[in-house]
Amino acid sequence: MKKIGLIGGTGPESTAMYYRELNSRTDKRTDGQQMPDMAIESVDFRRAWNYVCEEKYDLLADYLAEKANALYNGGSEVIALTAATMHIVYDEVSSRTPAKLISIPKAVADEVARRGIKKVGLLGTIFTMEKDYMKTDLIKAGIDVLVPTKPERELVAKRIFDELELGIVKAETLKEFQELISTMRDRDGIEAVILGCTELPLLLNSDNCPLPVLDSVDIHIEKLLELAL
Repeated sequence: MKKIGLIGGTGPESTAMYYRELNSRTDKRTDGQQMPDMAIESVDFRRAWNYVCEEKYDLLADYLAEKANALYNGGSEVIALTAATMHIVYDEVSSRTPAKLISIPKAVADEVARRGIKKVGLLGTIFTMEKDYMKTDLIKAGIDVLVPTKPERELVAKRIFDELELGIVKAETLKEFQELISTMRDRDGIEAVILGCTELPLLLNSDNCPLPVLDSVDIHIEKLLELAL
């Protein structure tokens, strides 16, 4: 099995999810015979987030590439950013490292196309919803991508940053998101919703969402395992 490298810390909750799931799923798939060799390079979330907010993309790419190179030099062959927002500089990071990075947006687009879905809603951080990095691969695959209205986007982003990034899950927040997704279904005609922030699965899943869920963490982890195994 190839060694897996994770660029984590953005945020810590999703990094822990990746670590736990990669271990448990490998154990299950190998009938209890194997667990993955894995390394984590954890970034300073506040530093990385400030780079994004201030659009200091070169500094962000340099910072993340430093982590990718450390993983590569440590023997990791399958490497991933464990946050969708950090993919805002995915191409730049890829150009600064010989490491093979596995993209969340590409993995998600492939899965949406495989399921035959033509119109999806996208939830995530304000950057994921308003920038193109999570949408480009979907659009290339002929899939319509809808995002919430501006006030709705601001609400989603606030709940992610103030609650989910800190591991706080509230029943009232779940209700807000359920109502939003139902509104987008009725207003925009979306067939499914992409959880485009790696903390959103802490709140939403296939059991409590009004529409089919495309969990970017689950899809990404499955892709990492496929390549590692």
